[in-house]
Amino acid sequence: MRVLHFVVPLLIVLLTGCSTLQEKDDSELSANELYERAKKALDIKDYEMAITHFDNLETRFPFGIYAQHAQLNSAYAYYKFNESASAIANAERFINPRHEHVDYAYYLRGLAKFNQDRDNLDRIFNLDVTQRESGSIQTSFFYFKELVERYPDSRYSPDSRQRMIHLRNLLAQAELHVASYYLSREAFTAAANRAKYIIETLPRTPAIPQALTIMAIAYQQLGLQPLADDALRVRNNNFPDYTPQTEM
Repeated sequence: MRVLHFVVPLLIVLLTGCSTLQEKDDSELSANELYERAKKALDIKDYEMAITHFDNLETRFPFGIYAQHAQLNSAYAYYKFNESASAIANAERFINPRHEHVDYAYYLRGLAKFNQDRDNLDRIFNLDVTQRESGSIQTSFFYFKELVERYPDSRYSPDSRQRMIHLRNLLAQAELHVASYYLSREAFTAAANRAKYIIETLPRTPAIPQALTIMAIAYQQLGLQPLADDALRVRNNNFPDYTPQTEM
């Protein structure tokens, strides 16, 4: 029984000590302890809490290696927490050509920008991103392009290249929506010009055959039959199996 009496108080002391450590405020922790607390929150995907701890770390210890790591980890936490603007801001603050992980900051910035204009309604109703303003798509493309050009051998460059292809296709599709809108409004000159823009600036995208179709229809309606015939000839020669989505 005396052994039991000894063990119980010891357990109480140990548990009280652990509880005291857990309940410490961020302001009471060292830079290393605060960073570890933030990383633990990040590891269990408590992104909101991780953001709080990383921000506190930067505020209390604005200089040194922990502040740098906090910026990059905070950018990732903001990205996962769907706070894209803050993710981009933190990634850009972190970008330093001399840092070994700067390529990841560029990569994360591209991911965050692509998701910036996606809100809950998009996810719920599965809205087509190409039917909205394409600025975020274009900026995301150039962010990935900057990574690939600056760090072609980065581990993130192959995925970035694939994302660039996807983004170019999205950009072409967005332009195609605009051209189709002009056509539906009988703004034939604007429709032809937008279709021409797709063909000249976004080649090798799935939007090309439909762009040629819109161009042919617009030229036909404008009384420019030779140009309409040229557009159809190019389409039929290069995409013989294509089924037009818009009637001539």
